Amino acid sequence: MMKSKLLISACLCGKNTKYSGGNNLLPGFAEIEEKFDLYLVCPEVMGGLSTPRDPSENRGDLVFSDKGKDVTKEFYLGAQKALEIALENDIHLALLKESSPSCGSHKIYDGTFSGVKIAGQGVAVKLLQKHNIKIFSEEEIDLLLLEK
Repeated sequence: MMKSKLLISACLCGKNTKYSGGNNLLPGFAEIEEKFDLYLVCPEVMGGLSTPRDPSENRGDLVFSDKGKDVTKEFYLGAQKALEIALENDIHLALLKESSPSCGSHKIYDGTFSGVKIAGQGVAVKLLQKHNIKIFSEEEIDLLLLEK
């Protein structure tokens, strides 16, 4: 049986691409790897930001680091590169890191660096959704596993 293709945040696969230099390896990663052909992305790294890097948060359509640096350009470049991977490989599903300024699909931090989350979407999620890519967060793995 052919596996479905899945665009996935590299940090969820155990890759150390998180802003702090660590990862967010999923407890159920083996099951995901078994069901899907994985295409790993980290829009922030793909956009030219280092690992580790200063934490960043969204303020409207812009993204700033906690030091006040505007990193919007890097976030949009990385989102575009993630989209290109999805389009080139005919990928229609993505599993992305919730609350991330790139990959948050339901919640993002409010831009004040106070730990407050608000309803919103990261830069990459907004772009991918415009191209009809169905986004899941790590809190929705049960729903993702039902996808064909």
